[in-house]
Amino acid sequence: MTYHIIDSHCHLDFPKFNRDREEIIQRALNANVECMINSGIDYRTNISTLRLADEFENIYPTLGLSPMVAARKDRYDIDAILSQIEENMDHAVGIGEAGLDYHHYTDSHLRQNQIDVFHRVVEIAETADIPLVVHARKGEEDVLNIVEGLRCVVFHCYSGSLETLDKIISAGHYISIPSLVCYSNHHREIAWNTPLDRMVLETDSPYLSPRKNKRNEPSHLVDSLPVISQLHDTDEKRVAHKTAKNAKQIFGI
Repeated sequence: MTYHIIDSHCHLDFPKFNRDREEIIQRALNANVECMINSGIDYRTNISTLRLADEFENIYPTLGLSPMVAARKDRYDIDAILSQIEENMDHAVGIGEAGLDYHHYTDSHLRQNQIDVFHRVVEIAETADIPLVVHARKGEEDVLNIVEGLRCVVFHCYSGSLETLDKIISAGHYISIPSLVCYSNHHREIAWNTPLDRMVLETDSPYLSPRKNKRNEPSHLVDSLPVISQLHDTDEKRVAHKTAKNAKQIFGI
């Protein structure tokens, strides 16, 4: 029986898709990926994300300010990006990705830059009452503390501890399981410990491909289904249905 799935996080506007973007999108639809959430990370990609969503009815935009940009706020016009996000809220289904990345940034000054900017992003999400998609790598606890007042947060490509995972779920937020689950024992453990009613699926295309030496794309989302269904001792249809339903509720699509 046919079932539909949703890729809750991808970057189809990135240059790696310039050659065959329409083909990639059609291949996703053929694989029963009914919707794709495309996430911006800075001023330029927020523009290209909005344009992509205007062009393709199955793509929905979130507007972001990544921690990589926030860390080097001396190089970027952070105020312009924040204003851009605020001005385009009516055209987006969420804010993100934004958050903290302590893996790539160990310097305390750069981490503090991220924290300062992330607080401002959270204020926008709270005022607009719109879902926030967070990038939290080795900073999951700090992110969870900062988003405490938000109604709906999606922890994109979650890779933190099981203890913090429990706190996120208890707070009523969502865990996005990437295609890493196809080959990462840690992400399988995360998926096993995440209830289906708190789970969404993602590819993070063009990254994290489950297929060796392949650029990732939304159609590869189907590879995650048998892995997660086995972990939860259920069928693929139920995993697809539950995660798609969650994504629709989160983003209002």
